[in-house]
Amino acid sequence: MKKIFLSLLGFSISFLAAKAQEKIIVSKGNPIITDKYTADPAAFVYGDSVYLYTGHDVAPKGKERYEMHEWLCYSSADMVTWKEHPSPLNVKSFAWASDDAWASQVIERDGKFYWYVAIQHGSIHGKSIGVAVADNPRGPFKDAIGKALITNDMTTDVKISWDDIDPTVIIDDDGQAYLFWGNQRCYYAKLKKNMVELDGPVQKVEVPEFTEAPWIHKRKKWYYLSYASGFPEKIVYAMSRNINGPWEYKGILNEIAGNSNTNHQAIIDFKGKSYFIYHNGAINTDGGSFRRSVCIDYLNYNSDGTIKRIVMTSEGVKKAK
Repeated sequence: MKKIFLSLLGFSISFLAAKAQEKIIVSKGNPIITDKYTADPAAFVYGDSVYLYTGHDVAPKGKERYEMHEWLCYSSADMVTWKEHPSPLNVKSFAWASDDAWASQVIERDGKFYWYVAIQHGSIHGKSIGVAVADNPRGPFKDAIGKALITNDMTTDVKISWDDIDPTVIIDDDGQAYLFWGNQRCYYAKLKKNMVELDGPVQKVEVPEFTEAPWIHKRKKWYYLSYASGFPEKIVYAMSRNINGPWEYKGILNEIAGNSNTNHQAIIDFKGKSYFIYHNGAINTDGGSFRRSVCIDYLNYNSDGTIKRIVMTSEGVKKAK
């Protein structure tokens, strides 16, 4: 009986501690989160909520580098009031990795949630892509396969150690899943239905001036590939009728984001509107370009399917109803 009591007590303490970390944030505009630095946003709609996943910039003042050790999770039913959940994943979740909780994306399939992350490999030189899994979009997530899904020695087109970063994933209407990623070169590959194995060779996407941060989405039979271009980075995009291309370059979506050399986007539809989620350096008072903050503005399409240029605002978006 004593053991049962202690076990229940421990569960209650853990539950209360977790709930205590679920802080409510009411956005007053852009950036939407101002109590910590957030970067590399990814988002998806599940049920009646948007789940937002970000990196967490923690570079000390005066240290000009990207320092990131965990990913953060927020949810909202209206795009303005956000609930901050306990961090559901960090670099220590991957025993084979060393550090660097870089850009990521979560997707749901068959009731499970798969989180693709860019992270530094511990024994294979360079950045890699891992995948974690959970039964709930809030986690906790755990390493799905105990090894990297993509490693730097699998991609040799460019002679850098960080070309395997920034994963983005889509499940097409026919059920086929695809993973896109890259820096300086954009790669993609089919995923098996289990979402943790490649289903064919790594292929290359031919688009102009690709730097990093691909994001793949589909709307009305058009595939859209947006990505960061140049440095400092703008977000540009291309369109195709086929996910295998060819891709037609369409131009700039988002100009250079203030006080941030990088630019990283997520595009979602929610309650009848489209949203462009990105980061800038608007609340960075410590110098450099390594302390970023997530922002949200509206995204609008033209009648031919092309996307209107994003207007970055300080007001942000209104409550979705």
